[in-house]
Amino acid sequence: MGKKLFVGNLSWNLRDEDLKEAFSEIGTVEEAVVIMDRIKNRSKGFGFVTMSTEEEAQKAVDELNGKEVDGRAINVSIAREEKKEF
Repeated sequence: MGKKLFVGNLSWNLRDEDLKEAFSEIGTVEEAVVIMDRIKNRSKGFGFVTMSTEEEAQKAVDELNGKEVDGRAINVSIAREEKKEF
């Protein structure tokens, strides 16, 4: 398990601060990043949140998965590690 969460189905209007605010209700947020489309200058609809502990990360999945944020039901799961191929 890990502390980093994948958050999908985000509103196009959501920014880093909004994502951090939504997850700070659960615990301490170390980092919240909405992935942006540089050309359109809007959210790509997903982001990542890093909680301070694995327990807080699991609590965020349990409590926020399916919760409505800015008019959309978000998907929250533990982020998978990126596999690097050489």
